[in-house]
Amino acid sequence: MYSYRIGEAAALMGVSADTLRRWIDSGRLHAERDEQGRRTVAGPDLAAFVRELNRAERESTGSSARNRFSGIVTEVILGDVSAQVEIQAGPFRVVSMISRESAEELELAPGVPATAVIKSTNVVVERA
Repeated sequence: MYSYRIGEAAALMGVSADTLRRWIDSGRLHAERDEQGRRTVAGPDLAAFVRELNRAERESTGSSARNRFSGIVTEVILGDVSAQVEIQAGPFRVVSMISRESAEELELAPGVPATAVIKSTNVVVERA
């Protein structure tokens, strides 16, 4: 069974090590100490915790789309009919083609928080 050190687990989840430590300290996530006294999280425990976080997020959005990448708009290129929107979501760059009308209604511009919602091969951009 693979175990993750706090920093590794936090990086995989896209949160800070302090956030992960708070979840452990509050009892939301189980951790053990390795032979050097460092806290580690068992792979299956981490996977179950991430699944539960994702399930709660899906329920709170009221959306059937399961792939959501929250980040910051880094570029918007407006065309006559369409707009290319680039979002940096943690280490991920997501580029979407949407209608110009949608980009304008959402007031998308560099620096604006946004979420790329991905269902199948389509990408829907929602204002965060």
